[in-house]
Amino acid sequence: MVLVLIKGAGDLASGVAHRLVKSGFKVVMTEIAQPTMVRRTVSYGEAVYDNCAVVEGVTARKVSAVSSMHSLWEKGEIPVVVDPQALIVEELKPDVIVDAILAKRNTGTFRGQAPLTIGLGPGFTAGQDVDVVVETMRGHYLGTVIYSGSAMPDTGVPGEIGSHSIKRLLRAPAAGIFKGHYQIGDQVSESDVVGEVAGSPVQAQIAGVLRGLIRTGTTVFAGMKIGDIDPRGKIEHCFSISDKARAIAGGVLEAILSKIDNTSIRFKDF
Repeated sequence: MVLVLIKGAGDLASGVAHRLVKSGFKVVMTEIAQPTMVRRTVSYGEAVYDNCAVVEGVTARKVSAVSSMHSLWEKGEIPVVVDPQALIVEELKPDVIVDAILAKRNTGTFRGQAPLTIGLGPGFTAGQDVDVVVETMRGHYLGTVIYSGSAMPDTGVPGEIGSHSIKRLLRAPAAGIFKGHYQIGDQVSESDVVGEVAGSPVQAQIAGVLRGLIRTGTTVFAGMKIGDIDPRGKIEHCFSISDKARAIAGGVLEAILSKIDNTSIRFKDF
């Protein structure tokens, strides 16, 4: 069976992982020691803190050794390993590597590192540093598989949800330790103080449901994205994979199936 290693375990990476597991692939994810996910309820990276994370019925578990992964794959679960440099690639030798760190630049993935390398979003060039790029910008081309060239450049402006873009994001007003006053899934009104950093309030700019919020106790820098308000106000959206993540996951699945059909990825046991 094809093994896919996904670098990063945030909400978009987790949407990809969920789709691939549901499609019959073995998946392993790597993360940093202290992930700063905003959409924590749909991120397998939460397993780094809680040892286990469940997203739409698919479970991920934190592991520290390859020997612990086999039993999880047999159950259709996802191993998550703290491995910022993805050094485990050398031991696992995955068939596919998906760089879902979303750093807006390539932090170390390269062609030939696996039979198929896929980069999500800007920072990668298909045919040069990776084999394939998947578009991550909201809009007409979201989820498009790019076999030559790059994704659209990062604009720094988030896509619109419910006619709101920049105002739906919560950013740290200062550097320091974040303390939350609300929970993911709570309804908030404009000007509500959602949390604080070093005594400075984090205020909602619009009304809606709190779709994402970093963990209390996280060290943040000024301007860092720390929350996300969904003006549509549907609580169920806080606990399910987003339309954006599903579109990107579809692009990754397309790229992998195209490779399997047309070249020589070997289905092997691990």
